[in-house]
Amino acid sequence: MGFLISDDRLRAMYKGGRGDATARRFARAWAGLLGTGLFGQRWVTLEVVGRRTGRITRFPLGMADWQGEWYLVSMLGEDCNWVRNVRAAGGAATIRHGRARACRLVEVPVERRAHILKRYLRKVPGARPHIPVDRNAPLAELQAIAARYPAFRVEPVDVSGAPTNTTDSRGEQR
Repeated sequence: MGFLISDDRLRAMYKGGRGDATARRFARAWAGLLGTGLFGQRWVTLEVVGRRTGRITRFPLGMADWQGEWYLVSMLGEDCNWVRNVRAAGGAATIRHGRARACRLVEVPVERRAHILKRYLRKVPGARPHIPVDRNAPLAELQAIAARYPAFRVEPVDVSGAPTNTTDSRGEQR
């Protein structure tokens, strides 16, 4: 999307961490498209119960892969709606990429986010205008802003709701 719209316009569409009417229209369209699974594995639609409405809300997102796991990162920071909804839902969510997959989103501690942010900036070009560090910046620069950009490990759950992943947020066996 960044090649069609300038970085300044993209930032303006999300002023204050919330999308304007244009951003919401794009988000609805992208959520439908990414949910089909026709794009690469990285591009998904996140479905989570709205903290105020109780209805399912959908967000088109790009994921970062790091050390064999997948992560969602908030390019808009702490006050992004999907982040607030995920936290209110205790991490319970669905990732749609062709088919719906229940998952638990586990927040990554700030001190563990720099590598994930770096990978995210390299793989999700639409996020670059929103995060004030170059994708090739040293890890120290990414660590300096990590507290402002929540990251969540996508942990698949089985039909009973139990996590199928056996590693913690540090990638260590539980």
